[in-house]
Amino acid sequence: MIVDCHTHIWNDVRQLGQGAEAVVRRQSGQFLPDADGDAHAKASHRIDKTLVLGYRSRHLGANVPNELIAEYVAGSDGKTIGIAAVDPTDPADIEQAENLLARREFRGLTISPAAQNFHPADTRAMKLYELACRLNVPVFFQQGTHFPTRGSMEHARPLLLDEIAQEFSDLTLVVSSLGHPWVEECIALLGKHPRVFSDISGLVRRPWQAYNALVLTHQFHVMDKILFGSDFPFFTAPAAIEALYRLHEVTQGTNLPTVPREILRSVVERDALGLLGIARPGEQPAPPHEKEVKI
Repeated sequence: MIVDCHTHIWNDVRQLGQGAEAVVRRQSGQFLPDADGDAHAKASHRIDKTLVLGYRSRHLGANVPNELIAEYVAGSDGKTIGIAAVDPTDPADIEQAENLLARREFRGLTISPAAQNFHPADTRAMKLYELACRLNVPVFFQQGTHFPTRGSMEHARPLLLDEIAQEFSDLTLVVSSLGHPWVEECIALLGKHPRVFSDISGLVRRPWQAYNALVLTHQFHVMDKILFGSDFPFFTAPAAIEALYRLHEVTQGTNLPTVPREILRSVVERDALGLLGIARPGEQPAPPHEKEVKI
């Protein structure tokens, strides 16, 4: 089973808040990508399961409605799974989080301390982690190298999650993009805490950064904590898989270290739903492929 653990949808780039259009254009090469449900379904039709992450920020005036994601998930014939966005700085969001998780469309929560302008160990956020731990759902931490102007880079560093992982040892945390640009901090976090994972969304579009990050991850023996993610609408799952398998093209003809192909394949075919504790009956991984998956 191939699970894309990091995708987004929106109807209008203005739903991403103040300064979003400039950030989106910078990420996508100066054009605004199609990010609605139809584009998402077309881009992921050959993938078994896809997680769709919401996005909210009072600080930036951003709101991709959770209802938009719920409607899309409900009409996807079980191929998509919603990850509800909450803003810990908004008391109403904390109150609504449990109601969102009671809906069949959602199986996790997502926050963005950098965009929402709070320290990950803020008391308000701690209440959210307590809820997620009690309900046994993962919390996805969204960050990236392309921060909005009013975003808080200091709150995006992976090392800040160490306190949370220690306080809530049973809580499953997922850090986006291997914590880039703080990849080494994220690798240390993965090696230290059994329930901390990371995805490769955003990285595989940048071959040199992806190569360095994944070689380090392999050398520190934490590749088993890495999840596949395409970062749609900025990249598609088939393109991300192809880029991952072509990881070593940037060093071809050199003696630089490599990541074995079977290890890269294990990232693509990882039982992400099982690892994150969000698998339901009928969603267990398929038997191992005899031949490598072709996309």
